[in-house]
Amino acid sequence: MANRSHRNSGHMAMNTMAKSGRKHSSHLSITRPAKTYHSVIVSDCCDLLSRLPDESVQLIVCDPPYNINMADWDDHQCYRSWAANWLGEAERVLSPSGSIAVFGGLQFQDEAGSGDLLTILSHLRETSRMRLVNLIVWHYPNGMSAHRFFANRHEEIAWFAKSRKYWFDLDAVREPYDEKTKLAYLRDKRLKPESVQKGRNPTNVWQIGRLNGNALERVGHPTQKPCEVVRRLVKSLSYPGSVVLDFFAGSGVTSRVCIELGRHSVSSDVDPNFVNYFDRQLAQLDEQDLSVPCYQVTRGKINRTPFLTARPKTRRAG
Repeated sequence: MANRSHRNSGHMAMNTMAKSGRKHSSHLSITRPAKTYHSVIVSDCCDLLSRLPDESVQLIVCDPPYNINMADWDDHQCYRSWAANWLGEAERVLSPSGSIAVFGGLQFQDEAGSGDLLTILSHLRETSRMRLVNLIVWHYPNGMSAHRFFANRHEEIAWFAKSRKYWFDLDAVREPYDEKTKLAYLRDKRLKPESVQKGRNPTNVWQIGRLNGNALERVGHPTQKPCEVVRRLVKSLSYPGSVVLDFFAGSGVTSRVCIELGRHSVSSDVDPNFVNYFDRQLAQLDEQDLSVPCYQVTRGKINRTPFLTARPKTRRAG
């Protein structure tokens, strides 16, 4: 079967614009902020969302409970009705160029129907105007063994965009070629040298290991995601100085990544332990002695500064 992208008008238009040196209309003129602001709040997700302005958030990183009774926060009688509340509010607060990345798994056997990514995908397809841009497969080599089924080695991330003019920075997350491959590609006259130097598109299958019990990143949260997975989302779907929201913040990894990359953030979780996890994330940043931009953390309330900052103007193509 032929590759559909070869007949996709949008894909062909992007190639034509690239060849002529033009930018897509979602391209923004960006100045990296001298200081970033981060709000850390213990709060119910819907309560937090109700306090955020319309179209004020560039990216939502969302790792919701899977409803498999891992803790008090992971038990919902009607998962779809519960998820519908925060999904609707999430769409409201996203900017026109914004995206939401929803982590999830597919429940199996007697857990089926309890609430998983299929439930969320089905609800959004029926009720939302957001676009499913990619279903990212996070593939990890390490995991639990199994005897009654094939051992699971992947998790999904559903990337929905608010509109067709969503922000996407592929160059920020390209994977460099090894020297042997790069030299071979540079000899190929059909390929642009500047494209080869940039590296490959990482595709929608991400091979990044899970955090094992002894991982240095561990802060104590039972479902903590690796920094590298969140870092790739933040780099590609947001820009410096934009606001990133995580209302199932869990281990606090999203705000940690935003501090590193010069994004503003608002993170919340209903679990009071969230604050302790976040403090451990900050301690790890200090230990690594990274050259992070200047930042300020506000605890217990929303810092309005990022929302008062004028958004970058869109450059029109052509």
